[in-house]
Amino acid sequence: MKSFIGKVEDALEFGGVKKDIALLVISGIALIISLFDLLPLPFHAAWVAIILCGVPIILEAVIGLVTAFDIKADVLVSLALVASVCIGEDFAAGEIAFIMQLGALLEDLTVAKARAGIEKLVHLTPQTARVINDGEEKMIAAKRVQVGDLLRVLPGETVPVDGTITSGQTSVNQAVMTGESLPVDKGVGDTVSSGTVNQFGIFEMEATKVGEDSSIQRMIRLVQSADAGKAKIVGLADRWATWIVVTALAAAALTWLISGEIIRAVTILVVFCPCALVLATPTAIMAAIGNATKHGFLVREGDALERLAKVSKITFDKTGTLTFGTPKVIAVESVSAFGKDDIFALTAAAEQFSEHPLGKAIVKCYGRKLQAAAEFRMIPGEGVTAKADGKRIKAGNLRMITGNGDISFSPSLVSGTERYLNEGSTVIYVAVDEELAGYIVLSDTVREESASMIEALGKIGVEPVLLTGDNQNAASAIAGQLHIEKVHANCLPEDKLKWIRFYQEKKEAVCMIGDGVNDAPALKMADVGIAMGGVGSDIAVDTADIALVDDEVKEIPHLLALSKRMMATIKWNLTFSMALNFLAIALAITGILNPVIGALVHNAGSVFVIINSSLLLGWKGKSAAARL
Repeated sequence: MKSFIGKVEDALEFGGVKKDIALLVISGIALIISLFDLLPLPFHAAWVAIILCGVPIILEAVIGLVTAFDIKADVLVSLALVASVCIGEDFAAGEIAFIMQLGALLEDLTVAKARAGIEKLVHLTPQTARVINDGEEKMIAAKRVQVGDLLRVLPGETVPVDGTITSGQTSVNQAVMTGESLPVDKGVGDTVSSGTVNQFGIFEMEATKVGEDSSIQRMIRLVQSADAGKAKIVGLADRWATWIVVTALAAAALTWLISGEIIRAVTILVVFCPCALVLATPTAIMAAIGNATKHGFLVREGDALERLAKVSKITFDKTGTLTFGTPKVIAVESVSAFGKDDIFALTAAAEQFSEHPLGKAIVKCYGRKLQAAAEFRMIPGEGVTAKADGKRIKAGNLRMITGNGDISFSPSLVSGTERYLNEGSTVIYVAVDEELAGYIVLSDTVREESASMIEALGKIGVEPVLLTGDNQNAASAIAGQLHIEKVHANCLPEDKLKWIRFYQEKKEAVCMIGDGVNDAPALKMADVGIAMGGVGSDIAVDTADIALVDDEVKEIPHLLALSKRMMATIKWNLTFSMALNFLAIALAITGILNPVIGALVHNAGSVFVIINSSLLLGWKGKSAAARL
């Protein structure tokens, strides 16, 4: 029995949208022939629509009842179909089946359009890779690549797995992962992600993340987990549908007993069907997910948007979320005869062979041709030394500069650096030929869009809160720039949990936005967790309900406003469908509606709900303050 049911279910699912269109075309022609009696057929032409569109509905209803005693809309539709046929209303039965099939097609098209933007990722999965073994190149399936394998990527090819470039230079189109429209220059030591496209040069890379761990596969898993059926409000609609089925049967029986007219009872079954009610929520959620996707969000849980609509507090991690998460040179100061440009040039020359992130940041920010350097030496935990332009250069922390006791610090120098240190910046001291020349200040810079994003949140009634592991001075400096009033500094992971729980106990819904492994517990604890998909750690992304793929935090107000708009659409859909049902029932009880007109009125409601939900796909809102 179970195997038979499984085969039937497979048959019902085969073909998707194309199958629905074919059935509708054939059934529509049959109904026109039936209505105008165009052909002398030995049977009523409406039976074509009943068999093609109606029988699958009946089979689904039977399967649901037999396997799980699942009473849904298709149960009442099946009863209406059978009752219409029993009283000789073949055209009404065919019309019901046809319009139900039309409603199913519209829903499929809405859902397909909503998912189209993210499902493209599935087709971007690389299929082959060029592996280099003992100097020989061999083509293998991308899924067979192992961590540590050496790969070669030619111009125009898709990067098969995540890895680090070991030789060669190129430009890579990273639009699939970051949304960047311009190619990004890459060289030895730079990382590349699977699914991105090599634009120009040939390079070799060492595989670091393969198979299910690769970037493209991680995004695909997020896509596949986006399921509107998980929303709590969908379960509520299903429960209502069950009670409506029971009520419809009781109302139809009573009407038949009192009026003696079975056609009224059949009409009640037709108009009482809760299709619009059941469609009201999932179509709105999927359309909202599609809209969110176009703005760089991957929604893992359907009910995440429902929960997001209730949020009154957004807690932000600082590094990598409100800031870029990478150090940049923000100041070069001289305390000697050397000019600032000279200090910068000599330090960049000395740091060009350094593997330290601060050294790399100095070289990158210098951005010009480097002077030749020799006798490079890296001192772990202190800094680097090298010779450049005939001078001995030291660049590092206080321990390195004052280690021999030959270099002293003036009070003005100390006060000058303290200002930067109190703001959370890092200071690299530079000595030339054993004389202190100046210092370079590096800091994690605030994203340009962070300030406008925080301002927009305030306009839509959501209060920002900063949760950071930085010291109070550094946290206050960032909060001051962004006009965030509530700041909690020196936060360990458990402290972030404590503060989120504190707000939740005050009956406030909290959204957490972060990117690091230390943010994962807070992302899980919050009512809604949003992870930075580009710079975020795997654990943070996997823990969160929503991932912001391109790290464009300016889109966060849109997502919040969209969630509120989605809930408003769902409420309108539910209100309209219930009002239309009760009105149609009253008209059916009094005999004003017959089964044919009843089917038209009822299914017109379903079509309205689907169209109303689909408007969310292109919804933009006039401004951050008006996106409600």
